[in-house]
Amino acid sequence: MATKPNCLIVASASAEGVSAKSFVNSFTLTTSAFNVQLATPGGQPVEYVNVDENNKRWLTDFASKPYSTPAKLENCDPSRYSVLLIPGGPGAVFDLSSDQSLAHLITQFVAEQKPICAVGMGVCGLCSAKDQENRWRLKGYSLTGPPTVDLASQSMFPKLQLLPEDFIREHGGSFSCNYSDGNHVVIDRHVITGQNDLSTLTAVQNLILLGNARQAKK
Repeated sequence: MATKPNCLIVASASAEGVSAKSFVNSFTLTTSAFNVQLATPGGQPVEYVNVDENNKRWLTDFASKPYSTPAKLENCDPSRYSVLLIPGGPGAVFDLSSDQSLAHLITQFVAEQKPICAVGMGVCGLCSAKDQENRWRLKGYSLTGPPTVDLASQSMFPKLQLLPEDFIREHGGSFSCNYSDGNHVVIDRHVITGQNDLSTLTAVQNLILLGNARQAKK
């Protein structure tokens, strides 16, 4: 029996947190196809937000498992992983958007054309990947994420250090979006982005397809 490839889920360790729904959907789907490793900056615990009765029990059970303890992102070797996934959640803009360890991972994944998926505000994590001349590694890619007009109506808007739509457009990417509560996913080569938490299932399903297709070529 073939060994499952490895998937790295990178989550924010910021107090603003990771979307419970996006994370549960991401982890549940990826474990069916990959060996999954969770990592955060400094290996700090994840704060799950917007927890409801549908995912509270799952998260409680998950917390009792050894694999729920995040690895230190700075110790993650990109060569060990076949796919990279950043679930949704407001915390990403406060730490992942400028994390140099994540930037290194994304840079290597882009160089090798390995599948990358980011959902909702997790797309901010992709913004970390700049070279020494401040050029964005994903320049020329088509992406989606939370549109600025939607973020402007949220209470956390004044605190945001980065707006994904504005960043993508200003750094040479192409941005598209759908209705605020719509499922919208963009696939460009090996990079998959989902506009919001509702897009998680579709985005991760496509990540699995890309990961399996790449594995089949080896």
